[in-house]
Amino acid sequence: MLKGYVVVDLEMTGLHARTDRILEIGAVKIKEGKQENFHRVVNPRMEISKEVTELTGITNDMVKDGCEPEQAAAEFRDFAEGFPLVGHNLIFDYSFLKQCLVNHGGTFEKDGIDTLKLARKFLPEAEKKTLDYLCAYLQIERSRNHRALEDAGATNLLFQYLKEQFESQEPEAFWPKPLLYKVKKQGPASARQKKYLKELADWHKIDLNVELDSLTRNEASRITDKILRAYGKSSGVREGRL
Repeated sequence: MLKGYVVVDLEMTGLHARTDRILEIGAVKIKEGKQENFHRVVNPRMEISKEVTELTGITNDMVKDGCEPEQAAAEFRDFAEGFPLVGHNLIFDYSFLKQCLVNHGGTFEKDGIDTLKLARKFLPEAEKKTLDYLCAYLQIERSRNHRALEDAGATNLLFQYLKEQFESQEPEAFWPKPLLYKVKKQGPASARQKKYLKELADWHKIDLNVELDSLTRNEASRITDKILRAYGKSSGVREGRL
């Protein structure tokens, strides 16, 4: 029997843990029938796209005083210590947390339960299995959609509903299982990479919309390659990749 768990939800700048960044972490810990909340707004050190702001309501002004991503991820790791995770499409949120912690010399190995997998198994009649759709389908109320703490709370209500309705008929479906996501540490961009990227941006009058000191080596290379594909090599800028 599950004695306690932590439901987690993240908002991010995009869909890829290796190239996008955490904006917000929200979590709900359930232990012995009591609930404890966790919430951090994160400064991604880059400009938030219009599309992300429209979806989440999170603006650049809201995150400018936010904490560093590695601090938020480490504090969440401490908050969830000793408890399995629960989430909707859990591996997605877990991948961002693990990538962030590994990039900064940490580790993060957890067991978890995915409410998306449970919904696919036990609610085949639901037309869609997104959190938005299932909340409407089951009349789970949220004050705001696509904000981390509110979505974590809604996911907890979804999980409780699924447990009450279906755990007795297939209890093993509700057992936490190891979360498997391979991560390779991404080191910071070198001084030479940052210098070259800045010179490229200045030469072509491009606003990078990201703080250079926050870039990983892979991010710097990706942005540099994107500029070179769009504008070609520049005779006024000396190449620097290392």
